[in-house]
Amino acid sequence: MRRVTTTDLWHHYGRTRIERDRAVPETFHWIWSQDGGPGSEALGDLTGRCVADLGAGSARQAAHLAVVHQPGKVVAIDASAAQHAMASELYAHLAPHLHLVHADVVAHLRAAPDAYDVLYSVFGAIDFTEPRKLFQAMSAALRPGGRLVFSTLAHYLNGDPAETDVVAADIPAKTPEGEAAVIRRWVLQEHVWTKILDEAGFTEITIDRLPAARNGPRIADTLLVTAFRRMN
Repeated sequence: MRRVTTTDLWHHYGRTRIERDRAVPETFHWIWSQDGGPGSEALGDLTGRCVADLGAGSARQAAHLAVVHQPGKVVAIDASAAQHAMASELYAHLAPHLHLVHADVVAHLRAAPDAYDVLYSVFGAIDFTEPRKLFQAMSAALRPGGRLVFSTLAHYLNGDPAETDVVAADIPAKTPEGEAAVIRRWVLQEHVWTKILDEAGFTEITIDRLPAARNGPRIADTLLVTAFRRMN
């Protein structure tokens, strides 16, 4: 496989589902199989809050929050033009409660100091962005005391253990034309996530390991991570 860094490697993701499922999801799931575990209560009370989904994809979770809860605004951010286009096709009508943004997540957060009360990611930008750079940007974009919640793989999908340092692996992807490519993914052990969160200015860090559903084609445990920006 060859490495591709200048094309949209998320072009094909979710396209089969959009043909049969265009509704706002009735539930919110954090685990890999998307069929159980904790729900949106992990985000706390969202009433009147400014919330951002980092690496939102087609914005299904963000749409759920905008419709079912009462946030001041939900911002769904994704760097993929294809994913942003799908999100717009599905949920643009939910504006102004849902705001869809096509942007690099780090750049967006750096341009929005103290703008958000809650940041979250469901196997999104956390997994596919150099975490030290991303966590610094998240800390700056959260208001003091703001909450970060994300779910990520507890181990590789083939069963190999997560990394003991901030190391990325190359995983298969496809270009829009269907050519083989790779994309970088960070699958880290709990103590590594804790260390880089602490270094970025987060406190009250908790990590729960959520077991995999046992009836899916790809079994994987999930880490559900919660942290808060330190008060100034």
